[in-house]
Amino acid sequence: MALLRKSAAALCAAAAVLLAIPPTASATPVPHGTLARENFDRLPLGPVTEGRGWSADTAGGTLTVVPSAMGRGRELRIRTEGNGRAFLVFDELAPPGNSFWGRVRLRVGGFPTAPDWAHWTIAEASGTGSPTLVRPLGGQYAPTDGGNFWGVGSDLGPTGDWTSWKTSAPAIGGAWQCVEFHLDATDNRVTVYLGGVEQSELTVSTKAHGGTADDFVFPAFDKLKLGWQLYQADPTPSSYDIRMDDIALGTRRVGGCGNGG
Repeated sequence: MALLRKSAAALCAAAAVLLAIPPTASATPVPHGTLARENFDRLPLGPVTEGRGWSADTAGGTLTVVPSAMGRGRELRIRTEGNGRAFLVFDELAPPGNSFWGRVRLRVGGFPTAPDWAHWTIAEASGTGSPTLVRPLGGQYAPTDGGNFWGVGSDLGPTGDWTSWKTSAPAIGGAWQCVEFHLDATDNRVTVYLGGVEQSELTVSTKAHGGTADDFVFPAFDKLKLGWQLYQADPTPSSYDIRMDDIALGTRRVGGCGNGG
């Protein structure tokens, strides 16, 4: 009987532990070094202005949570008109050593074909101590080469307004792509990965960038914007539809993009 009583007590204790676990607890552990994560699955369908650790910045644009195109879960639909903008803003970042990694799955419905040299941004990091805006994900329509191309860029700092795009990294609309970037303060280096593969030709650093002869130097990062902004008026097409999912920011490479991830 004593053995039966001990077994019953053990079962009751185990049941109590299970009941204490929140029903929304994730089965997937959050990796060490994670700064922020968002997959939109816990947000209600419809227009959204905030989530876990982020708010919205919109003008001529909207953010909407919609069912995933993959048939499971949810994703974010970003829509802008003309040269509007719509961003998620992670504004409580404090990356150790002023360096961090980012990953996002995204689909841009279509890129601009006018005006010439139309410039767009998908990610922009900023902070204190310098007005420099660091744009690890963005690009430009180059009429001389007949397309849009990925490029790292910057604005407002001593190196001026620039986007260092490369024809070896074409930006293709209408397809999902897993994109990563690394901001490394040891050499003010920005590295981009497409589909898990490093795009070394897009790398910029303190002395090697697309601006003036001044050094390219990071601010003390405390904010990252992810979304879409096109800067020129009256673009073609006149509106833009972007989907995002599986956002992760961390002190280590998050991975999950195939080769090398």
